[in-house]
Amino acid sequence: MLNEQNNHFVLHIGPKEHEAIHEVKLEPKPKPEGKSRPSPKWVQIVRDAGRQILVTLLILVVGFLAMNWSAYYQIAMNEYNKLFGGPNSSNLSQVVEIKKDVAQKLIETGDSTIGQVKKIPDLGLDVAPPDIRLIIPRINQNLPVVRVSSENLISQDWDALEKDIQEKLKDGVIHYPGTSFPDEGGNTVITGHSSYFPWDPGRFKDVFALLSDVDKGDKIALYYKQKKYIYQISEKKVVMPSEIEVLKQPGDLTQNKLTLITCTPVGTNLKRLVVIGDLIATE
Repeated sequence: MLNEQNNHFVLHIGPKEHEAIHEVKLEPKPKPEGKSRPSPKWVQIVRDAGRQILVTLLILVVGFLAMNWSAYYQIAMNEYNKLFGGPNSSNLSQVVEIKKDVAQKLIETGDSTIGQVKKIPDLGLDVAPPDIRLIIPRINQNLPVVRVSSENLISQDWDALEKDIQEKLKDGVIHYPGTSFPDEGGNTVITGHSSYFPWDPGRFKDVFALLSDVDKGDKIALYYKQKKYIYQISEKKVVMPSEIEVLKQPGDLTQNKLTLITCTPVGTNLKRLVVIGDLIATE
């Protein structure tokens, strides 16, 4: 007999008063597993689009680093040295040290020749390079400065001027045409690459890759006509390419300044990093 209330089979043997009851519990039948509902079509579209965007971004990042590997290698090594105590000084720091006047005195002639020679102090003479030279100890750069003709600037042929600048940047950093030279006072502007196409000829494609490391108070030397001009950095900023005020000359030409310009972020030409120094000594 099926006891529906308790969901058991009850088996009766013999008289009811002596019945033996054997119960077998019925296990509920498992419900058939229902099929999972498919995701809406728009969810699949979003997932596929996300994967494509991720792959595209990865390709762009790898391509960008490959195009600018030399500059970013410099940056990576510089950061590594900062973190793990690598070399952070440059022999070029001696170039920007301002010499102190040394009192002169006559050598006594009563001594022997060898004695007189021993009393001769070190002369400490600097050999000035014959070309225009920019020395930046902070980033360990000793760079030739190349002049660009002002002809296309005067005629306002901007495309030709840009072509001239890019051609000269293969040979060093350039003195921006139309700006002053150190012996004239005013604003001397020098620009160089932070990164450029790896297949482009020239050894100076990323000489300003670390220019952002130059801080206020750092000293920079500029050799011009075999004289050394020492500048101290007073300002560092980022501007848009259209902000050409950094090229202008001050109203008072006694304000002798040096302005260094490069593209930033490294590997792009979105903005310009500008580092400005004031003349503090001439030797």
